[in-house]
Amino acid sequence: MSDPPDDVVVLGLGANLGDPLAQLGRAVDALSSLMTIGRVSSVHRTEPVGYRDQPDFYNLVVMGTAPGEPEDLLRAVLEVERSLGRVRTFADAPRTIDIDLLAFGRRVMEVPGLTLPHPRMHQRRFVLRPLAEIAPEWRHPVLGQTARELLSSGSARERVELVGPLRPLPGALAPGLPSG
Repeated sequence: MSDPPDDVVVLGLGANLGDPLAQLGRAVDALSSLMTIGRVSSVHRTEPVGYRDQPDFYNLVVMGTAPGEPEDLLRAVLEVERSLGRVRTFADAPRTIDIDLLAFGRRVMEVPGLTLPHPRMHQRRFVLRPLAEIAPEWRHPVLGQTARELLSSGSARERVELVGPLRPLPGALAPGLPSG
């Protein structure tokens, strides 16, 4: 697999209410109408960061390309969240879906409601582990380190467990079914 181009868009998705895996699937489907999705990481189960009295999250990273400007994509992503039942109550609250715009090419910017790259992505193992899975050589636009280097630096320490692919591969057997 070749490394991603410098204009790649990186989104982080997470959910911990309702049916998180189904919510992630619906979100990826909705995002495919906004952007050309090139890669989707495996799902990872992670302990909550910040507000801890809530269920574990299920997280993944999506990479691809999107037309327009970052602000356009952010507006569309917020509409996807709303359509999937996201209600904003307090910081780090449980949620049906969360979609973060982590990076938009090599852009470095700060405008109201949007900072690129995401200001805490390099401190979040639940972002770095799936990102390093699908694009280990992706380079942080400010820090200059690759996803693999950021993950191995150890600054992000929350528990992250591999769950597996969001959807089974075509022709794959369901877990626990005999092959013959």
